[in-house]
Amino acid sequence: MVSMTHQPDTGEGTVRGALRSPRRLRIEILAGLVVALALIPEAISFSIIAGVDPRVGLFASFTMAVTIAVVGGRRAMISAATGAIALVIAPVAREHGLDYLIATVILGGVLQIVLSVVGVAKLMRFIPRSVMVGFVNALAILIFTAQLPHLLGVPWLVYPMVAIALATMVLLPKLTTVVPAPLVAIVALTAATMVFALNVPNVGDEGELPSSLPSWLIPDVPWNLDTLEIIAPYALAMALVGLLESLMTAKLVDDITDSHSDKTREGWGQGVANIVTGFFGGMGGCAMIGQTMINVKVSGARTRISTFLAGVFLLIMVVGLGGLVAKIPMAALVAVMIMVSVGTMDWHSIAPKTLRRMPIAETTVMLVTVAITVATHNLAYGVIAGVLTAMIAFAHRVAHFTEVIQVAEADTDHDGAIDTRVYQVRGELFFASSNDLVYQFDYAGDPANIVIDMSDAHIWDASTVATLDAITTKYATKGKNVQIIGLNEASEARHDLLSGHLAGGH
Repeated sequence: MVSMTHQPDTGEGTVRGALRSPRRLRIEILAGLVVALALIPEAISFSIIAGVDPRVGLFASFTMAVTIAVVGGRRAMISAATGAIALVIAPVAREHGLDYLIATVILGGVLQIVLSVVGVAKLMRFIPRSVMVGFVNALAILIFTAQLPHLLGVPWLVYPMVAIALATMVLLPKLTTVVPAPLVAIVALTAATMVFALNVPNVGDEGELPSSLPSWLIPDVPWNLDTLEIIAPYALAMALVGLLESLMTAKLVDDITDSHSDKTREGWGQGVANIVTGFFGGMGGCAMIGQTMINVKVSGARTRISTFLAGVFLLIMVVGLGGLVAKIPMAALVAVMIMVSVGTMDWHSIAPKTLRRMPIAETTVMLVTVAITVATHNLAYGVIAGVLTAMIAFAHRVAHFTEVIQVAEADTDHDGAIDTRVYQVRGELFFASSNDLVYQFDYAGDPANIVIDMSDAHIWDASTVATLDAITTKYATKGKNVQIIGLNEASEARHDLLSGHLAGGH
């Protein structure tokens, strides 16, 4: 979580700038190659989650990456088949078959375009920093735990191979950055596996790789309301989950690169990519956070070239070099993802010194985001839970700033008795803070005239207007007059519009 000052990418951050810079072009090409290698086992495993052939996930990763490289709003971000989307659409494949799944993906893409055009990306401003920190930390945990199946119940050779790969990625950058350390680790371990005929799990064990190019496909489903009734709920869920995960990832990349991205374009770009993916028989997807971190943080990519080449290299490797790719040991890819998880974790946020200084509410929001995400394996659920927790914490905190003070007793009648009492209301008045306001006045003991001074308060909602109406009504039943003064322009407009029109005054 770095600087919040964002400036547009220039120079080498653009495709044109990269093409003029051999150094930048080399970084982008090698980054795309590393990402492509890391995409293969992920796409296969997500296909299994979705209940479809591995080729459906691999083709989706190709079409998503290539399309989003052109239409997306965040340079260097990787989109492909993801676990979040796989979980959402799995019931469609299981209960209705592949054609209905593809129709769901296409409709989900259409909905993403519609939601983006109407401004859903602007909702990102309501996601607080503590949720972002929780999002990042949960991501790191999920990336690491996803590697555990490849580390348990495996031949003992896997462990030294993972250790060697980790050492390579830690030490090599201190000597040279000409070639990405993850690529060196993958190539070296693959070569050692083939030369010494090591019997360790490899990519080929994850599933069958395709032997032909993806082709245009129209889903064979009835185009009627019955079909829409089946796929629409899943398509809407897919659209929302995909947009949330993609926009959160885009914001994370913005912070890492200290640059700004077009979130609205990214949103409808995800929709276009999913439509293209559906018509090529893919399972759909969204931004891939782990692979994006490999591309941006580990490999240093900054342009659309790396994203585009990740898709192209993926297709070339699984179709044209499938036999060689199948021999890549999973130990190498596991090591890469472990390094990604370590680099993704916001270690500062969980340091004892930080936790002691951070308000309890902020830490709670972060922990809720992490806990829900890890429990459900769905980043969208975690973010939603974190935002709701943050809203409750904020409402609770602000509500305590409201107070009612009896500031003066003014004017006496001809017998010298108190005729008017003045109350001053201070704070931000909304549903959480104004509900107790009605109990702060002495209806029986107050004199005939009451002045409520709102100069230091602000009315935010109908609940507050209803509360003020209730206060006025309670005094009126006792034959007493209430005058509300000091309302600022916005509060007065809201009060004048609603007062007397809220049934029952509560």
